[in-house]
Amino acid sequence: MLNLLGTIVNVLSIVAGSALGISIRGKNTEKFSDTIIKGISLCVILIGMLGALEVTDVMLVIFSIALGGLAGELMDIDSALKRFGERMERRFAKKGGKIAEGFISCTLIYCVGAMAIVGSLESGLTGSHKTLFAKSVLDGISSIVFASTMGIGVMLSAVSVFIYQGAITLGAGFLKNILTDAVVADMSVVGSLLILGLGLNILGACKIKIANLLPAIIIPVIYHVGRGFF
Repeated sequence: MLNLLGTIVNVLSIVAGSALGISIRGKNTEKFSDTIIKGISLCVILIGMLGALEVTDVMLVIFSIALGGLAGELMDIDSALKRFGERMERRFAKKGGKIAEGFISCTLIYCVGAMAIVGSLESGLTGSHKTLFAKSVLDGISSIVFASTMGIGVMLSAVSVFIYQGAITLGAGFLKNILTDAVVADMSVVGSLLILGLGLNILGACKIKIANLLPAIIIPVIYHVGRGFF
Protein backbone atom coordinates (compact mmCIF):
# COMPACT_ATOMS: atom_id res chain seq x y z
CA MET A 1 0.00 0.00 0.00
CA LEU A 2 2.92 2.33 0.73
CA ASN A 3 4.05 1.96 -2.89
CA LEU A 4 0.77 3.55 -3.96
CA LEU A 5 1.28 6.62 -1.74
CA GLY A 6 2.46 8.78 -4.63
CA THR A 7 -0.53 7.82 -6.78
CA ILE A 8 -2.96 8.33 -3.89
CA VAL A 9 -1.57 11.83 -3.23
CA ASN A 10 -1.83 12.56 -6.96
CA VAL A 11 -5.47 11.45 -7.01
CA LEU A 12 -6.31 13.52 -3.93
CA SER A 13 -4.65 16.59 -5.43
CA ILE A 14 -6.84 16.28 -8.55
CA VAL A 15 -9.98 15.77 -6.46
CA ALA A 16 -9.15 18.71 -4.17
CA GLY A 17 -8.21 20.98 -7.07
CA SER A 18 -11.35 20.00 -8.96
CA ALA A 19 -13.54 20.65 -5.92
CA LEU A 20 -12.03 24.12 -5.57
CA GLY A 21 -12.45 24.79 -9.28
CA ILE A 22 -16.10 23.69 -9.19
CA SER A 23 -16.75 25.87 -6.14
CA ILE A 24 -15.58 29.03 -7.94
CA ARG A 25 -17.22 28.09 -11.24
CA GLY A 26 -20.30 30.21 -10.67
CA LYS A 27 -18.14 33.23 -9.90
CA ASN A 28 -16.48 33.17 -13.30
CA THR A 29 -18.18 34.82 -16.22
CA GLU A 30 -18.26 32.94 -19.52
CA LYS A 31 -15.87 35.52 -20.92
CA PHE A 32 -13.22 34.84 -18.28
CA SER A 33 -13.72 31.08 -18.47
CA ASP A 34 -13.22 31.06 -22.23
CA THR A 35 -10.05 33.14 -21.95
CA ILE A 36 -8.62 30.97 -19.17
CA ILE A 37 -9.30 27.65 -20.90
CA LYS A 38 -7.76 28.91 -24.15
CA GLY A 39 -4.74 30.14 -22.23
CA ILE A 40 -4.34 26.76 -20.57
CA SER A 41 -4.72 25.04 -23.93
CA LEU A 42 -1.74 27.07 -25.18
CA CYS A 43 0.27 25.81 -22.19
CA VAL A 44 -0.76 22.23 -23.00
CA ILE A 45 0.41 22.77 -26.60
CA LEU A 46 3.74 24.12 -25.33
CA ILE A 47 4.22 21.07 -23.06
CA GLY A 48 3.46 18.77 -25.97
CA MET A 49 5.86 20.60 -28.29
CA LEU A 50 8.72 20.55 -25.79
CA GLY A 51 8.31 16.82 -25.23
CA ALA A 52 7.94 16.03 -28.94
CA LEU A 53 11.17 17.90 -29.74
CA GLU A 54 13.06 15.28 -27.73
CA VAL A 55 12.50 12.82 -30.60
CA THR A 56 15.46 10.65 -31.60
CA ASP A 57 13.74 8.23 -34.00
CA VAL A 58 11.24 10.01 -36.24
CA MET A 59 10.33 6.88 -38.21
CA LEU A 60 9.41 5.02 -35.02
CA VAL A 61 7.13 7.89 -34.02
CA ILE A 62 5.46 7.90 -37.46
CA PHE A 63 4.89 4.13 -37.39
CA SER A 64 3.65 4.35 -33.79
CA ILE A 65 1.05 6.99 -34.66
CA ALA A 66 -0.04 5.13 -37.82
CA LEU A 67 -0.32 1.67 -36.25
CA GLY A 68 -1.68 3.03 -32.98
CA GLY A 69 -4.33 5.02 -34.82
CA LEU A 70 -5.36 1.92 -36.77
CA ALA A 71 -5.67 -0.13 -33.58
CA GLY A 72 -7.50 2.69 -31.80
CA GLU A 73 -10.03 3.07 -34.59
CA LEU A 74 -10.69 -0.67 -34.63
CA MET A 75 -11.32 -0.60 -30.87
CA ASP A 76 -13.00 2.82 -31.08
CA ILE A 77 -11.62 3.93 -27.70
CA ASP A 78 -12.86 7.46 -28.26
CA SER A 79 -16.51 6.37 -28.47
CA ALA A 80 -16.17 4.19 -25.36
CA LEU A 81 -14.77 7.08 -23.33
CA LYS A 82 -17.43 9.44 -24.67
CA ARG A 83 -20.21 7.01 -23.72
CA PHE A 84 -18.83 6.80 -20.19
CA GLY A 85 -18.51 10.57 -19.97
CA GLU A 86 -22.03 11.06 -21.30
CA ARG A 87 -23.43 8.63 -18.71
CA MET A 88 -21.72 10.65 -16.02
CA GLU A 89 -23.04 13.82 -17.64
CA ARG A 90 -26.61 12.56 -17.36
CA ARG A 91 -26.03 11.47 -13.78
CA PHE A 92 -24.47 14.77 -12.71
CA ALA A 93 -26.51 16.98 -15.02
CA LYS A 94 -27.20 19.47 -12.23
CA LYS A 95 -23.49 19.99 -11.67
CA GLY A 96 -23.09 21.73 -15.02
CA GLY A 97 -20.03 21.87 -17.21
CA LYS A 98 -18.76 19.79 -20.11
CA ILE A 99 -18.43 16.54 -18.17
CA ALA A 100 -17.52 14.22 -21.03
CA GLU A 101 -14.99 16.70 -22.40
CA GLY A 102 -13.48 17.32 -18.98
CA PHE A 103 -13.17 13.61 -18.20
CA ILE A 104 -11.58 12.66 -21.54
CA SER A 105 -9.28 15.68 -21.81
CA CYS A 106 -7.94 15.49 -18.27
CA THR A 107 -7.60 11.70 -18.32
CA LEU A 108 -5.29 12.07 -21.31
CA ILE A 109 -3.38 15.06 -19.92
CA TYR A 110 -2.74 13.41 -16.55
CA CYS A 111 -1.94 9.92 -17.87
CA VAL A 112 0.05 10.12 -21.10
CA GLY A 113 2.92 12.27 -19.83
CA ALA A 114 6.38 10.97 -18.95
CA MET A 115 5.98 11.88 -15.26
CA ALA A 116 3.10 9.43 -14.90
CA ILE A 117 5.20 6.53 -16.20
CA VAL A 118 8.53 7.42 -14.62
CA GLY A 119 6.97 8.43 -11.30
CA SER A 120 4.91 5.26 -11.03
CA LEU A 121 7.94 3.07 -11.80
CA GLU A 122 9.99 5.01 -9.23
CA SER A 123 7.31 4.44 -6.59
CA GLY A 124 7.07 0.74 -7.31
CA LEU A 125 10.80 0.02 -7.59
CA THR A 126 12.36 2.30 -4.98
CA GLY A 127 9.49 3.46 -2.77
CA SER A 128 10.40 7.06 -3.60
CA HIS A 129 7.46 9.28 -4.55
CA LYS A 130 9.28 12.53 -5.38
CA THR A 131 8.27 12.54 -9.05
CA LEU A 132 4.61 11.79 -8.34
CA PHE A 133 4.55 14.37 -5.54
CA ALA A 134 5.81 16.99 -8.02
CA LYS A 135 3.22 15.80 -10.55
CA SER A 136 0.55 16.10 -7.86
CA VAL A 137 1.29 19.81 -7.43
CA LEU A 138 1.09 20.42 -11.18
CA ASP A 139 -2.09 18.35 -11.61
CA GLY A 140 -3.72 19.95 -8.58
CA ILE A 141 -3.16 23.47 -9.89
CA SER A 142 -4.29 22.65 -13.43
CA SER A 143 -7.38 20.82 -12.15
CA ILE A 144 -8.56 24.02 -10.44
CA VAL A 145 -8.55 25.84 -13.77
CA PHE A 146 -9.98 22.96 -15.81
CA ALA A 147 -12.76 22.22 -13.31
CA SER A 148 -13.74 25.89 -13.16
CA THR A 149 -14.58 25.66 -16.86
CA MET A 150 -15.40 21.97 -17.53
CA GLY A 151 -16.93 20.91 -14.23
CA ILE A 152 -16.98 17.58 -12.42
CA GLY A 153 -15.63 15.60 -15.38
CA VAL A 154 -12.16 16.80 -14.36
CA MET A 155 -12.62 15.22 -10.93
CA LEU A 156 -13.72 11.94 -12.50
CA SER A 157 -10.39 11.75 -14.34
CA ALA A 158 -8.80 10.99 -10.95
CA VAL A 159 -10.24 7.47 -11.27
CA SER A 160 -8.31 6.96 -14.52
CA VAL A 161 -5.12 8.25 -12.89
CA PHE A 162 -5.49 5.83 -9.98
CA ILE A 163 -6.03 2.82 -12.24
CA TYR A 164 -3.28 3.73 -14.73
CA GLN A 165 -0.54 4.80 -12.31
CA GLY A 166 -1.51 2.19 -9.76
CA ALA A 167 -1.20 -0.59 -12.32
CA ILE A 168 2.27 0.60 -13.37
CA THR A 169 3.39 0.92 -9.75
CA LEU A 170 2.16 -2.53 -8.75
CA GLY A 171 3.65 -4.09 -11.88
CA ALA A 172 6.93 -2.18 -11.65
CA GLY A 173 8.96 -5.29 -10.78
CA PHE A 174 7.95 -6.90 -14.06
CA LEU A 175 7.96 -3.71 -16.11
CA LYS A 176 11.44 -2.51 -15.09
CA ASN A 177 13.09 -4.83 -17.62
CA ILE A 178 10.74 -3.67 -20.36
CA LEU A 179 10.39 0.07 -19.71
CA THR A 180 14.05 0.95 -20.15
CA ASP A 181 15.23 4.55 -20.53
CA ALA A 182 15.09 4.24 -24.33
CA VAL A 183 11.55 2.85 -24.27
CA VAL A 184 10.28 5.51 -21.86
CA ALA A 185 11.92 8.23 -23.97
CA ASP A 186 10.18 7.04 -27.14
CA MET A 187 6.87 6.59 -25.32
CA SER A 188 7.20 10.13 -23.96
CA VAL A 189 7.71 11.60 -27.43
CA VAL A 190 4.61 9.84 -28.77
CA GLY A 191 2.68 10.87 -25.65
CA SER A 192 3.84 14.47 -26.10
CA LEU A 193 2.46 14.49 -29.64
CA LEU A 194 -0.89 13.36 -28.29
CA ILE A 195 -0.77 16.12 -25.66
CA LEU A 196 -0.04 18.61 -28.45
CA GLY A 197 -3.07 17.35 -30.37
CA LEU A 198 -5.17 17.52 -27.24
CA GLY A 199 -4.17 21.15 -26.71
CA LEU A 200 -5.27 21.95 -30.27
CA ASN A 201 -8.60 20.22 -29.58
CA ILE A 202 -9.21 22.23 -26.41
CA LEU A 203 -8.30 25.40 -28.28
CA GLY A 204 -10.91 24.48 -30.89
CA ALA A 205 -8.39 24.47 -33.75
CA CYS A 206 -9.28 20.90 -34.76
CA LYS A 207 -11.08 17.76 -33.63
CA ILE A 208 -8.61 14.89 -33.44
CA LYS A 209 -9.78 11.63 -31.84
CA ILE A 210 -6.84 11.58 -29.42
CA ALA A 211 -8.22 8.62 -27.48
CA ASN A 212 -8.09 6.50 -30.64
CA LEU A 213 -4.38 7.29 -30.89
CA LEU A 214 -3.60 6.05 -27.38
CA PRO A 215 -2.37 2.59 -28.56
CA ALA A 216 0.46 4.49 -30.29
CA ILE A 217 2.16 4.84 -26.89
CA ILE A 218 2.53 1.04 -26.70
CA ILE A 219 4.15 0.63 -30.13
CA PRO A 220 7.64 1.72 -28.93
CA VAL A 221 7.46 -0.98 -26.25
CA ILE A 222 6.63 -3.64 -28.85
CA TYR A 223 9.38 -2.32 -31.12
CA HIS A 224 12.13 -2.39 -28.50
CA VAL A 225 11.10 -5.77 -27.10
CA GLY A 226 10.90 -7.23 -30.61
CA ARG A 227 14.28 -5.79 -31.51
CA GLY A 228 15.78 -7.64 -28.58
CA PHE A 229 14.97 -10.95 -30.25
CA PHE A 230 16.78 -10.08 -33.49
